[in-house]
Amino acid sequence: MHKAGFVNIIGNPNVGKSTLMNAFIGEKLSIITSKAQTTRHRILGIVNGDDFQVILSDTPGIIKPAYELQESMMDFVKSAFDDADVLIYMVEIGEKELKDEAFFNKITNSKIPVLLLLNKIDKSNQEQLEEQSVLWQSKVPNAEFFPISATEGFNVQNVFDRIIELLPESPAFYPKDQLTDKPERFFVNEAIREKILIHYKKEIPYAVEVDTEEFFEEDDIIRMRSVIMVERETQKGIIIGHKGSALKRVGVEARKDLEKFFGKQVHLELYVKVNKNWRSNQNQLKRFGYNQR
Repeated sequence: MHKAGFVNIIGNPNVGKSTLMNAFIGEKLSIITSKAQTTRHRILGIVNGDDFQVILSDTPGIIKPAYELQESMMDFVKSAFDDADVLIYMVEIGEKELKDEAFFNKITNSKIPVLLLLNKIDKSNQEQLEEQSVLWQSKVPNAEFFPISATEGFNVQNVFDRIIELLPESPAFYPKDQLTDKPERFFVNEAIREKILIHYKKEIPYAVEVDTEEFFEEDDIIRMRSVIMVERETQKGIIIGHKGSALKRVGVEARKDLEKFFGKQVHLELYVKVNKNWRSNQNQLKRFGYNQR
């Protein structure tokens, strides 16, 4: 008997969805920072065993959209309800509600199995944990409840075992050696964007998109050329920094991560361009893989 299915992870920004998916897969597919709205796309990660294939889906954190890019991000979340065999709804210690009531109603009325994960319990005490457990189990009575710590790995294996039990009998949807549905250039873009999220403040990370224009793989090295898009000239100056120092730091740190990810030497060239108001431009959003409507 072989089991296979789609397991989609949803929740508010910064509750640990990307950390959980990376923990299940054992690879860093989704970028993780302390800033909200780190994940912009729906990213599939595939875990294969002899008799199972779990197709995990990391989605953007649920927000009330303020501009076109965020509308598109929420479309990715909506699509996670359409093909799920198991739904993971993730909350964190101290959280009281999902930011969008319509999404919350979809979860509580779901006809598919829901696993409710209370994350970051390593940051709580027993009294708080018990209080939060009662609160969330009463809010989502149709869900199976698991307290976890995605960063510490606590209870993660038990959740994964339960996922496999819940999956339907099915042949594999993807080749057994495939790790994700995203192309290599996507992970180059994300590695660079992660460093920008870490090192720049205020609106800068949210005004940035990365486009890898060249990706040439040779026997012992991969040569890449990527463009960092910003919305205004002032942002371009901030990204580059004094005598190019800030951009150089992003390039060096991203290259190290990419060498680990691809398992070979990487040569990365970075450039910065102004692409005015790309976050509100339907054509630009389509070009970057967001606006699917």
